Amino acid sequence: MNRYTWRTGVREAGMILVALTVMIPLYILVNLALKKEGDLGSPLQPVTSPTFENFSAAWTEAGLGPAMFYTATITLLSLVLIVFMAAMAAYPLARITRTWSKLVFVLFMAGLLLPVQLALFPLYSTMRDLGLLNSVWALVIYYTGHIVPFSVFLYTSFLRTMPTDFEEAARIDGASPFRTFWSVVFPLARPVTGTVIILNAIGIWNDFLTPLLYLSGSKQQTIPVALYSFLGQYESRWQLVFAGLIIGLAPILVIYFLLQKYIIQGFAGGLKG
Repeated sequence: MNRYTWRTGVREAGMILVALTVMIPLYILVNLALKKEGDLGSPLQPVTSPTFENFSAAWTEAGLGPAMFYTATITLLSLVLIVFMAAMAAYPLARITRTWSKLVFVLFMAGLLLPVQLALFPLYSTMRDLGLLNSVWALVIYYTGHIVPFSVFLYTSFLRTMPTDFEEAARIDGASPFRTFWSVVFPLARPVTGTVIILNAIGIWNDFLTPLLYLSGSKQQTIPVALYSFLGQYESRWQLVFAGLIIGLAPILVIYFLLQKYIIQGFAGGLKG
C-alpha cells in the first residue's frame, strides 16, 4: 500500500522551504567571506573569484588566536560551574516533594523572568568594587549566575522523569546521597548534561555585549569583540568580519555536532541510547 499522499508531499515541500530559508544566511556568510576587499557586489551574487586571504588576514589582524583562547577559557570555566551547581541544586528539587522544595524551584524559575539588562549597571559596579574588571572571572561569575536558573529547570525536569530504582539500590548498599548522585544519578543524566552544555556554550561563545562591557580596554578579548575592530565609523571591512565569524564558529559547530544527539534526549526527558 502506497502511504505517500499529497499531505506528505506538502510536508516535504514545507521542510525543504524551511531548510532553504535557514541556508540563506549561511550562504551569505560564506559568500562574503570569500569576496575580495572592495568588491561591492550584492551579498546574494555568487563570488566569481574567491579568495582565502580574508581568513589569514582576519586571524592575524584581529588576533583571533588569543581571542579564541580567552573565549574557550571563559566558556569552559563557566560550563563547569554551571553543570556542577545546577545538577547539585536540581537533584533535591526533583526528589523532595515538600513545600519548601517547590518554593525554591519557583525562586529559580523567577530568575528566568528578570531582564538581565536591568542588572547591567549594578553588576558592573559590583565587579568594579571587587576588582574583577578586565578579568575573565568577571565573565565566569556573570554567566554562571545568569544561566544557572535555566540549567536547573532542565536538570529538574529531566530528573523527575528518571526512575529511582538505581538510587534505591545504591542506598541499600550504604551509599550516601552525595555518593548516590555522583556515582549513579549524574552518569545517567548524560542527555540533559549534553543539552545544558551545548545550549549554554553557544550563548557564551557568541556573546558580544558582556565581554565588551567587562573586558573593555584589556588585551583579554573574546572572538566577537576582537572582530568588532574591523567595524569603524568611516570604513567597515565586512569580508574580514565574515571570515573571522567562520573561524570563530568552527570550534563550537564541532562541539554541537558531537553533542547534538543529547539535545533532543535532554528535552524529551528520557533515557535513550
